Amino acid sequence: MTITPGAIANACAIIKQFEGCEKRMPDGRLRAYPDPATGGAPWTIGFGSTGKDISPGTIWTQAEADARLAQEVAEKAAAVVKAVTVPATDAQIGAAISLAYNIGATNFANSTLVRLWNSGASKESVADQFLVWRKAAGKVMPGLERRRAAERALFLSA
Repeated sequence: MTITPGAIANACAIIKQFEGCEKRMPDGRLRAYPDPATGGAPWTIGFGSTGKDISPGTIWTQAEADARLAQEVAEKAAAVVKAVTVPATDAQIGAAISLAYNIGATNFANSTLVRLWNSGASKESVADQFLVWRKAAGKVMPGLERRRAAERALFLSA
């Protein structure tokens, strides 16, 4: 499987729609904020970026947020290519990259979604698995429900 610019564009469109660049300061820079589900860790900045380098007080420029998004999307795209062993469309790959971006490469690779997809299950059965990933910190999050519905719709648009 090859990751095309179209697949990356599909993924980035959903990620940007649902992650946004929150907590913009008056000068245009972005500041880290606590995870909405936990009210604390992990701290988040830019387009939903988390990691050991992000903590209270972290501030980025828009260029730093854009660069981190590109890096993380490339990493998740590589994880999708490694996990998915069957042919896929740009829309399907884009939806999968968006999901992996949000839930992590390991969770994606070990998911029922990937198992069904690789087994040749129906497109609808695979797409329905996006809807499973709607909780954060054990709580159903309306934003995640909307995001999963958008990923599912993109996956089925192929």
